[in-house]
Amino acid sequence: MTNIKVIIPAYNEADSIASVIKDIPKMVSEVVVVNNNSTDHTARNARGAGATVLTESRMGYGYACLKGINYISQQSKLPDIIVFMDGDYSDYPEELSKVVRPIIENNVDLVIGARTKDLREEGSMTPQQVFGNKLATTLMKWFLGASFTDLGPFRAIKYDKLLALDMEDKTYGWTVEMQLKVLRKGFVYAEVPVRYKKRIGVSKVSGTLKGTIFAGVKILSWIFKYSLK
Repeated sequence: MTNIKVIIPAYNEADSIASVIKDIPKMVSEVVVVNNNSTDHTARNARGAGATVLTESRMGYGYACLKGINYISQQSKLPDIIVFMDGDYSDYPEELSKVVRPIIENNVDLVIGARTKDLREEGSMTPQQVFGNKLATTLMKWFLGASFTDLGPFRAIKYDKLLALDMEDKTYGWTVEMQLKVLRKGFVYAEVPVRYKKRIGVSKVSGTLKGTIFAGVKILSWIFKYSLK
């Protein structure tokens, strides 16, 4: 049986985190919520829903993901697949089985849950998110021959391939770094269309001008860094 673990970085997601955890399919052996310096009851609610809760006081999406990976690496029984998803309930956690299927059945290394337009709830992605995704994936196509259409955070990757990527970004560049390194190493990747809805609460990235600008700069920096290698 395939051993699947989920890592959910979470910052002030008290209103949504329990719903996310409860909708994750039973095929998952452990849900790890990394409480990224929340000031609300994110940790308490996640623990109450059955998740393992870690604390990462250094603010940043990448910091939280790395904390989760480090925790899993210490376990005696290592997973086959790691799934990343957000804690804001914008994804449909029950679609995890669809996201991991290409890995289990077709030996794909990385699968991105692509938030295609026809499956997105109206207003679930801000105009700057849509533009940023389009720009980033277009640049990766031009410079690196990639066929990605999204930088979606709902994604699955083989555990051994994840370790081989030697991930390092601590903040907003995490998702694009993973995709760029997969391209550079020649790993097999695929996308599957997933539904997407308006998140619970306010986005900490696209919901602020500072977050939007910082995320955009980090994403473009990673793309140009790898394009010039």
